[in-house]
Amino acid sequence: MTKAYVIHENPAWLPPLAEAFDRIRLPWAELDLSRGVFDLSAVPPEGVYYNRMSASSHTRGHRYSAELTAAVLAWLTRHGRRVVNGPRALDLEISKVRQYAALEAAGLSVPHTVLVQDDPQVLIETARRHFGEGPVILKPNRGGKGLGVRLFTSPQALADQLAALPDDEAPIDGIWLLQEYIRAPRPVITRAEFVGGRFVYAIEVDTTAGFELCPADVCAIGDAACPVGTQPAPAAAPRFTILPEGSMEPALRERLEGFLSSSGIDVAGVEFIRTADGRALVYDVNTNTNYNAAAEEAAGLAGTARSGPGALAAFLARELAAKELLAA
Repeated sequence: MTKAYVIHENPAWLPPLAEAFDRIRLPWAELDLSRGVFDLSAVPPEGVYYNRMSASSHTRGHRYSAELTAAVLAWLTRHGRRVVNGPRALDLEISKVRQYAALEAAGLSVPHTVLVQDDPQVLIETARRHFGEGPVILKPNRGGKGLGVRLFTSPQALADQLAALPDDEAPIDGIWLLQEYIRAPRPVITRAEFVGGRFVYAIEVDTTAGFELCPADVCAIGDAACPVGTQPAPAAAPRFTILPEGSMEPALRERLEGFLSSSGIDVAGVEFIRTADGRALVYDVNTNTNYNAAAEEAAGLAGTARSGPGALAAFLARELAAKELLAA
């Protein structure tokens, strides 16, 4: 029997997906690439391979998992295996710079961003030159989950705090990004979820407690990701809220779906922020997207094909059926 193979390095993220897969009796197996040995002269098993390698894998002690995954994906594609979120998707997952280039090529707007090689003095000088004395966001080119993203009120605040940033938030590829701070009318961002390249739902995320925006319960890290100099606000409302159907304009949905198609991305959460005049600026694409169980429960989606895990299970089942039909 052919299977759907889930490529990953963090088993803590699997239970919601496993439940959805088992609910529809999808045959599946894990392919844990936290480390591994692969005989490149062997032929990989038949099946559909779903890549959910994370840009943040190095923060869990898996420094080279993304590189290992790139090699394994090359092996799989060489043998004609169907890979969901294949090599191009992985390439964009581990580089925001390449994400932004692809987004702009698809006609989407991104915030003003400046790349800086890892040099503290140059970082401070560049912040002043491009963003004046106002606020600026600092983020690693390869991060994940919002780790390492910090809002500074000024370049001087950046200079004062730079040496105190935790070592595990330094950019693993040596590239920092300085990004304009968008003062949105409300302190929220929107994350649009796509499965099979098609829109599933949009979820609104309250950013008052910082930039740790991974929706999964296992991502919660207290106040470790709060902007420098701030404290998390009391939780007056759910941090993650699924928006009603029709909340996102069709033109934006179509442009995002076009970007995913041209980039070889099947499954993703795409995050954007609204400017005061209503423009959407896309700033992150998560190809190992997680889903918030409480938000899906509140929206009446939990356990259905309209939930994130449910939509993913149905999509992989269709891909597996198509693969078996071709092989028949």
